Amino acid sequence: MKITFLDGALGTMLQARGLMPGECPEDWNISHPEILQSIHGEYYDAGSNIVSANTFGANSLKYHGKHSLKEVICAGVKIARGAAEKGQGRLVALDVGPTGRLLKPAGDLDFERAYEAFSESVRYGVEAGVDLILIETMSDTMELKAAVLAAKENSSLPIIATVALDESGKLLTGGSVESVAVLLESMGVDVCGLNCGLGPDKMLPFLKRLSKSTNLKIAVKANAGMPKIVDGKTVFSVGPEEFALYAKELVNAGASYIGGCCGTTPSHIAAVKKALDDTIPSSREETRETVISSGATTQALHPGEGLIIGERINPTGKKKLKEAYLKGDTAYILREAISQIEAGAKILDVNCGVPGIDEASVLDSTISAVQGVCTIPIQIDTADAKALEKALRHVNGKALVNSVNGKQESMDGVFPLVKKYGGTIVALCLDENGIPDSSDGRIEIAKKILAEGKKYGFEEKDFVFDALTLAVSTDSNAAIVTLETVKRLTEELNVNTVLGVSNVSFGLPNRPRLNNAMYTLACKAGLSAAIANPSVISACDDPLAFDVLNGRDKNCERWIAENQQAPSVQTPTGGESNEDDFSFLRLSIKRGIKDDAYSIAEKLSRSFDSMKIIQEGIVPALEDVGSGFETGKVFLPQLLMSADAAGAAFDAVKKAMASNPNGEQKRKGKPIVIATVKGDIHDIGKNIVRALLENYGFDVIDLGRDVAPEKIVETAKKTNAMMVGLSALMTTTVGAMAETIRLLRKENLPCKICVGGAVVTQEYADEIGAHFYAKDAMRAVRFAETLIDEGL
Repeated sequence: MKITFLDGALGTMLQARGLMPGECPEDWNISHPEILQSIHGEYYDAGSNIVSANTFGANSLKYHGKHSLKEVICAGVKIARGAAEKGQGRLVALDVGPTGRLLKPAGDLDFERAYEAFSESVRYGVEAGVDLILIETMSDTMELKAAVLAAKENSSLPIIATVALDESGKLLTGGSVESVAVLLESMGVDVCGLNCGLGPDKMLPFLKRLSKSTNLKIAVKANAGMPKIVDGKTVFSVGPEEFALYAKELVNAGASYIGGCCGTTPSHIAAVKKALDDTIPSSREETRETVISSGATTQALHPGEGLIIGERINPTGKKKLKEAYLKGDTAYILREAISQIEAGAKILDVNCGVPGIDEASVLDSTISAVQGVCTIPIQIDTADAKALEKALRHVNGKALVNSVNGKQESMDGVFPLVKKYGGTIVALCLDENGIPDSSDGRIEIAKKILAEGKKYGFEEKDFVFDALTLAVSTDSNAAIVTLETVKRLTEELNVNTVLGVSNVSFGLPNRPRLNNAMYTLACKAGLSAAIANPSVISACDDPLAFDVLNGRDKNCERWIAENQQAPSVQTPTGGESNEDDFSFLRLSIKRGIKDDAYSIAEKLSRSFDSMKIIQEGIVPALEDVGSGFETGKVFLPQLLMSADAAGAAFDAVKKAMASNPNGEQKRKGKPIVIATVKGDIHDIGKNIVRALLENYGFDVIDLGRDVAPEKIVETAKKTNAMMVGLSALMTTTVGAMAETIRLLRKENLPCKICVGGAVVTQEYADEIGAHFYAKDAMRAVRFAETLIDEGL
């Protein structure tokens, strides 16, 4: 296998040919086809095997140009195809970029709406004759998943999918390199990788991590460094020869598809081609780990580790949880989820099997709500095929799927869904004949499931086998067979295992004690995970319990005699009844539970001054979450959910203020004007800054996106703003940021200027005359607070 060469930046080239700030690049497919064909031709001549059509922003949520979406996509593909036909072996990719909006629950965009937008673009691209689909610059795993599904369900073409990282190696929504790798490999893309956001030197360590996390081929399109101003023009720091040297390191680290992003030109690609033309991609060690993921984190399963899958969001035997599902009490469910994580659960089982509810809808919404406040992976637990498909489609990450069994009907129903959406399959060692009495019978069923799974491309690492736990009260050999099966699954079939350990104690007194003993013995036999209550389960040294499980206590007589008077163990429910209401409020905000935050703040408003609630309840919670975000302990979705919870608490306080004429909350300082600069329609970062500033008590005037410099200056002057916040995501629009600052300076306004965005750096902020560079939203808040301290 040889290196595949991609193209470089199209936006950089279009700017050099006259594309103006704020002008829609895709409209040039109609107005300047000859220029685009020339640029594509230069990249092909430089050595690119694959060139992307000018369709990066061509989706119905983002494109607002002069023509129809179909027109610009078909024209863009036709132009690239015209350049490709002048040589041999040249391929054209449909370039699929992000929508510029954040998906729920962190944002307001519905998953299916994003999917529809991407699907439409893919259909037009396929109709126009593209050879493959390149999904790039994604910063949210949910949006990435929507785009990949759109490509899979609307074409049969190869898929390359790449994401944009920040300097810490995280997506905008907190996802890690590893979580991206696990998701994309599970969904069956052909190539995964990294693009934009970083220069080749900064991208290298993250590429190395990616290479260890996936068996997929890897694509890399780094920036030519970061932008800076030279003689009034935006330039990039890494030239062609230096870029080619870095490209060698990227290939040595695992990349086999190499191109460039912002600031790269045909000269960069030519230099890379010359340096790597005869290079064979480095061999990589194949990963065999069983790994699942959420949108932010991954969790590997290993024999003998016995990690806990929290069982408390399963209504079986839980009256209060059943009532919560029937009443739509999401807050109760979220408290259960969070309390399990705090108790040590590494994965959360979510089951909504309550008679009388629409299980598909409730399971879908429950998983979304749980993932809004929790970062650990999910186990989808349902026997309803409709519910399973909907949950698999919308879950963020690669989930555990509970479950399949040896019945052909079961495998025929579950395997295609997991193949389509991704997942790791929990496989039960039972079939049409029930649960075998021997480990031999259960092992044979496991072999049958593995063989059937291979027909779909599944490997041993794609399964976690349940040896099945039965009650020792009715069969003294039950635990012996289960433990032997766990050991044999681990050693003979080389698979991971899981057990619902509590079944073993059914019908006996002091069940938690016996469950702990079963858990201990199972871990020694090689158990990878246990579905259990994390607040109760633990390893132990209990000779009598071990005797029961090993069949040495006939009819459990000694156990019953010793334990029949044992007190029952109360299961924690996640409540903090010993803490005062202010502590409850702070905890609800930090956990991101809106309903609780509102009701507690409302209750406090009946007894306490509004400012006391804000200063001692709401603001300290936001401070804690903000500090966690700044130190990398809290991710963006959790930050936004906490901000929403704080907003709900503020609403309750405002409601109380309305009945008290003297209680109106004063906003901090003078107004703050924020905007995404002219030509840039990406407003995710700006919206996050607005939400946090408002929750910190600032008066924010949000001018929206694609805002002309003159309007920003006019608003700042009219409102006597103390601060102007400017955001830009695209290299083609940073010039508009510089122009806005120039006009603000020309008017000699007293406001301070804060800038941020994916392509903005401290150096660039200094060059264009900004007072402050906000690397993230919390730093913008911190800067605004310093202005208050300075008396602005």
